[in-house]
Parts: sequence; structure tokens; C-alpha cells
Amino acid sequence: MADATQAVPERGDAAEVRLERDGHLAVVTIDRPKALNALSASVLTALGETFDALAAEGPAVRGVILTGAGGRAFVAGADIVALSELTPEQGAELGRLGHRVAATIESLAAPVIACVDGFALGGGLELALACDLIYATDASSFGQPEVKLGLVPGFGGTVRLPRAVGLARAKELIYTGRRIDAAEAVAAGLVTRSFPDRESLLAGARTTLEQVAENSASAVAIAKRVLVAASGTPTETATQLEVRGFEDAFRTDDMREGVAAFIEKREPRFTGS
Repeated sequence: MADATQAVPERGDAAEVRLERDGHLAVVTIDRPKALNALSASVLTALGETFDALAAEGPAVRGVILTGAGGRAFVAGADIVALSELTPEQGAELGRLGHRVAATIESLAAPVIACVDGFALGGGLELALACDLIYATDASSFGQPEVKLGLVPGFGGTVRLPRAVGLARAKELIYTGRRIDAAEAVAAGLVTRSFPDRESLLAGARTTLEQVAENSASAVAIAKRVLVAASGTPTETATQLEVRGFEDAFRTDDMREGVAAFIEKREPRFTGS
């Protein structure tokens, strides 16, 4: 893989969402540092379009890092000034937009790692929860403080947070609106790994995605599909989803190649098909 300094930007620096490509790795950056990368409707729309474009590339994209610019926040929440001007109907439409973007990220075939350096609050935490993994710097903090504004989570927090930390802990965090630091987030299972600074955070995410990229893209995509679909479903339903995924893997060229390589004691040459 090329060094980070060799990444090729695909959007102008003035864009609120920037996409950079580094070989088979994509880095998506929310770039509103003066607003602590707050999620406006335009940012959400740009995020959706960016992940739609990545999905269209298929196995050419093996992993994605999602992060925020500025070093103070991943995303500090929704754009509160914009929220203050919305009618209930407009609020509902913004919520639907947030859910569509989260679903687009969650359904991407390649793994997505949210790299949090600073605040991940409200919509920011909900955006991170739509990713496969959350990595964070030690100085980061997390929370769903919507009740402090007379609101409730609107981009998936009441759905994905309980799946990540359990129902009781999710209730506590949502009802109190309190923030937790990176150490508590790791202990709760919300954050997978923590790092001392942004440089090691991004390097750690790249290392993980490179390890993933050594494997079959089709197998990783099927595994992700089953994990997402089975989450929160009854055991019988979940096991049937797994059986269908197992069957689908048998239909791939990568399965034949992987098994043959194992028997022949050589490295597999996966194509993602």
C-alpha cells in the first residue's frame, strides 16, 4: 500500500466531505472543522453520495476509514442551528436522511472503520455506530446528549447503541445524556481499540484493513451481510441467515481457490468473485 502522503484526493478541499484513495483503501473525511464537523443535511447528502460511489466500485474497495477533520471532533452532533429552524415534518425528513446514510454505510460490502479523534456525540456517535468498528484516540468522548435539548436520537441511536453496549447501558447513556471517555467506551464494547494519538489511530485502522484485504473480498462481504442482518434477530432466524451465507460462499470462485490453495499448501489468489 502507498504511504498516506501518496493518497490521491478525489474531491476538492472545499468540499464538506472529502474522499481520498490509497490503493484499495478509501479515506472519507468530514471536513467542517469550524463547526466541529456537525451533520447538516448537505453533509449527510454528500456522505450518502460518497458511499454510494464506493459501493459501485465493488471489490476494488477493500476497506474504508471514516474520520473527521480538525483534530477536535469526529462529529460533534447534528447542526443545532439548522435543527432550530425545522418543522416537525422537516425534522422527520432529516431523520429519514440520516437513517438512509447510516444504512448505506452499514450495507457497504467492505468494512468501514470509524476513526474517532475527539467528540463523537449525538449524530456523530450514531454515524460511528453504522460502521463495522470504532477506533478512537484516548482523548475522545462519546455520548447521546439529545435529551438535554429536548430531543431523542434520530439517526439510529436507539437501535444500534443497544446492540453495541446492551440495552441497560444504552438506556443509561440516552436517558442521562452523559459523555463517556475512550476507556469506558472500550470497557463497554462500544470502541474496539484505543490509541494515544491521531497518527497511531489512523495507522492502526490501516493495519486492520490491510489484514482484511489479504482475505477473500466475497467472503468478507458475505460475512458482513450476515452479521448485520442477523443482529438482534431470534436465534432461529439468525442461523438460517448464516446457512444462506454459507451456501452463497460455496458459489464463489474464491471459495474454490481458497480450499485448493490450502490443500496445495500455497497462498490463495483471490479475485473477489
